[in-house]
Amino acid sequence: MRPPCEVVAQYVLPAFRSLVAKALIEKHNFSQVAAAKELGTTQAAISQYLYSKRGEKIIKQLEKVPSVQSTVKEIARNIAAGKFSSTDAMQVFCRLCVALRDNGVICILHKDLVVLPKVCTACPRVMVRAEPKT
Repeated sequence: MRPPCEVVAQYVLPAFRSLVAKALIEKHNFSQVAAAKELGTTQAAISQYLYSKRGEKIIKQLEKVPSVQSTVKEIARNIAAGKFSSTDAMQVFCRLCVALRDNGVICILHKDLVVLPKVCTACPRVMVRAEPKT
């Protein structure tokens, strides 16, 4: 049993953190150490994110989602400006997670990682057919 929340915790959150780290470093001139501190992770994890050694497939999928891109920019901009605490960033991520579940993105990722019944109702607002693509 692997519920959608496990997919978010294990795959989506680290990929999202990677995108925010890249934005902080590339657009706001943060060091890896400073980005790690702001994101509650290690410098080693940030290095792996930057050099695509962690979660590359999920990162590429999330980069294509407009709401993810706008949320990454919002969080990075506000962290860089000193306007966001880790709690503020968490709340924004949680709203994004709900939106990703509502529009089926989490369901697609879930289906890619886990064998689901023909009709999955784990995400209450979205019912995704879990049949293999032909």
